[in-house]
Amino acid sequence: MVSPRNTVQAAIAPALELVRKYNIPGPRYTSYPTAPQFSESIDRPALFAEIAHDNRNLSAAAPQPAEGPLSLYFHLPFCETLCWYCGCTTVITKRLASAGEYVTWLEKELALTAPLLNSARPVTQLHFGGGTPTFLPPAEIDRLGTAIHRHFKFDSHSENSVEIDPRRLTKEHVEAFRRLGCNRASLGVQDTNPEVQLAVHRWQPLAQTAQAITWLREAGFQSISVDLIYGLPLQTAATFSQTLDEIIALNPDRLAVFSYAHVPWIKPAQKIFDDRAQLPTTEEKLAMLMTAVEKLTAAGYAQIGMDHFARPNDELALAFAAGTLHRNFQGYTTRAGASLYGFGMSSISETSGAFRQNHKDLPDYIAALEAGRLPIERGYLLSSDDRHRRLIISAIMCGKEINFAQLSQQLGLDFATTYATELASLADLENDQLLVRQPQGLAVTPLGRLFLRIIAMRFDAHLTKRPGGFSKTI
Repeated sequence: MVSPRNTVQAAIAPALELVRKYNIPGPRYTSYPTAPQFSESIDRPALFAEIAHDNRNLSAAAPQPAEGPLSLYFHLPFCETLCWYCGCTTVITKRLASAGEYVTWLEKELALTAPLLNSARPVTQLHFGGGTPTFLPPAEIDRLGTAIHRHFKFDSHSENSVEIDPRRLTKEHVEAFRRLGCNRASLGVQDTNPEVQLAVHRWQPLAQTAQAITWLREAGFQSISVDLIYGLPLQTAATFSQTLDEIIALNPDRLAVFSYAHVPWIKPAQKIFDDRAQLPTTEEKLAMLMTAVEKLTAAGYAQIGMDHFARPNDELALAFAAGTLHRNFQGYTTRAGASLYGFGMSSISETSGAFRQNHKDLPDYIAALEAGRLPIERGYLLSSDDRHRRLIISAIMCGKEINFAQLSQQLGLDFATTYATELASLADLENDQLLVRQPQGLAVTPLGRLFLRIIAMRFDAHLTKRPGGFSKTI
C-alpha cells in the first residue's frame, strides 16, 4: 500500500517548479476590484446615490424589494493579545469596558444606516468577524442582538455565523450568540502544535478547541468550521499532518486551510518571523498544502475552490457542485445575490455598483459617528467593465470551469471575442496543465485549483504585470 506521505512526496516535484514559476504576489479576490483600488476621493454623492439605487422601489404601491436580500457584516475588532501572524484589523486591549462603548457606536451606525435601506429586504446572511467577537461579554452580545433585530428582519433560513476564539470562549458566550440567532461558527485554530503556537504567540491547547466545539454543538449550531494556516514559523509537513489528524478527529463540518500571508510592510509584528528565520521554504509550504488536500479528501471532505473543504452533504459542497457558489469578504458562501452592508471600523460594504469601507482607525470611526456621519473613509464606483470582470473572476474563484456560453449570456456579449486577449494570455497555464480546453470553454484541473488566483489575475484590468503589495499566491 502507498502511504499518503509517499503520494504527497511523489506529487511535490512536478508541482514545485510550477509554484516557483507562478508564486507571485496577487489578490485573494474576495472582491473585484480589490481594496487597494478604493479611494478616499470617492464621489460621495454618487456613493449615496448608489445606496439609494440599491434600495429603490419601496413605496405603498410597490413595497417589494427591488434588489434582493441583505448580507450583514459586523467587525468586532478587540483582542486581548496579538497573534504575530495576524493580518486583520484589530485593537489590542484588556480593557473590557471597550466592548460596551463599541456596541454603543454600532447602535449609532445602525440608526444612521437603517433609514437608507429598504426595510422589506430580508437578511439572508449575518457574520461577526474580528478581532475576537467573543471579547464582548454576553450582556453586550445581547444588547447588540437587540439593536440588529430592531432594524432588520431575517429570512427563516438565514445563515448567521460568528468567528470564535476558543481561548476566550465561555458557555455563556455561546448561548448569547445563539440567542442572537447565530447558527454557524468558525473556530480560529491555525495549528495545534505547541511549538508553532508559541512561535506565533497563540497558546491554545487542543482541549480548549474540543470544548468549544462541544458547547457549540450542544447549543444547536448547525455547522462548525475550523480555520487552519499553513506556512507559519516552525511548521513542517509532518507537524501540519498531525494538526490535520487532530482536527479531523473533532469532525468539523468545514475547514478553511489558508496560506499564511506574509506582509510585514503592512503588519509590522510579522517582522519577528524574518528576524528569526523561522518561515518554511516554498517546498515545505507546498508539501503542507498537498498534505492537507490529500488528508482531507481521504477523510471525506470535498475541496471547495482554492482553500475550503466541506462534508459532501454540506450546503457549501452542494453549491460548489451545482455551480451556485459565491465569494465575498467573508470567503466562500452560498448566499449569492445579497447586497453586503458592513458595520464597525474597517468593515466593507458592497452593492452592485460600489464598494465603501469604514475608517480603519477606531478614533476616526468614532469621530465620524459623533458628528452624525456614516464613518465612510473610502470607496469605489464600478464601471461597466469592472462589473463584467467581477463576474468573470467570481466564476473562476468559485467554479471549476470558464463556460463561454454561460458568461456570454450573463454579460450580454460574445465572451470569447470580447476577452480574446485575456484568453490568449492563458496559454502558459494550459501548457502547464492548470487548464484544459473543452467544447464549452476551459476547465480548471485539480492541480489548477492551487493556482486559481493566478488564473483570475489574467482578467484583472487593474493589476500591473508583476503586482506588488499583496501576499504570495501559493
